Amino acid sequence: MNAQPTRAAAAAADQYVLTLSCPDKQGIVHAVSSYLFMTGCNIEDSQQFGDHDTGLFFLRVHFSAESPVTVDKLRASFAAIGDSFHMDWQINRADEKMRIVLMVSKFGHCLNDLLFRASIGALPVEIAAVVSNHTDFAELVGSYNIPFHHIPVTRENKAQAEAQLLQLVREQDVELVVLARYMQVLSDDLCKQLSGRIINIHHSFLPSFKGAKPYHQAHARGVKLIGATAHYVTADLDEGPIIEQEVERVGHGVTPDQLVAVGRDVECQALARAVKWHAERRILLNGRRTVVFP
Repeated sequence: MNAQPTRAAAAAADQYVLTLSCPDKQGIVHAVSSYLFMTGCNIEDSQQFGDHDTGLFFLRVHFSAESPVTVDKLRASFAAIGDSFHMDWQINRADEKMRIVLMVSKFGHCLNDLLFRASIGALPVEIAAVVSNHTDFAELVGSYNIPFHHIPVTRENKAQAEAQLLQLVREQDVELVVLARYMQVLSDDLCKQLSGRIINIHHSFLPSFKGAKPYHQAHARGVKLIGATAHYVTADLDEGPIIEQEVERVGHGVTPDQLVAVGRDVECQALARAVKWHAERRILLNGRRTVVFP
């Protein structure tokens, strides 16, 4: 009988995360667990979900392994299993911070929140750069010693501006772009090139309260819940797969400015959780929906 690894040994071993989705059929979990056992890995925790509507199976496994196991060797040896079950799969080191780019315009509450959370280790990310079509937050970003890129966007230069962004993403090996209240509509081509790699935040009043001053429109209608939605960006404006939503109940006595303040808070909370879950590889796309493992 093999002795179970101690907590100290598990902590000293390298940590990995395997995520996968594939057509649901018998034997998937057995194949994965057998593979990990045969390669000398130890499962730390595992979560799975079978969607009867789509016929797809989703799995996230956090496991540990000691040398000579490496992520490259794991990927190479797991490929045959992935092919046999027609899996969309990834294996990544759990201790490596995901490199991200933040994009912002003139509302800085989400940017400020993410910068701070990342700086204290509350988010497992490395902010490679901040991109903005304005210069308002250059000093704030500089105080965190993070590169700030001012890329103005006009109707005439939109294609060139997006090309600059894509070049930055490639050069900096960026895995995720976060629209932290970036108020420019991205082109269909950019959305396709970064599919599943752009997260946006917006107030949940869309599409009920479109246009300028949505919180003022909500106040005029006497809303009782303030909400925000974090979602992946697609070519369909604000209709991408939803990752997280946050709400706060409000009373009849609140002013429009108070609604705005509440809205800022719920936007920060929903976006921060979405970024954290994506960086921890807890989110799997399921058509127009998401599977989010806690």
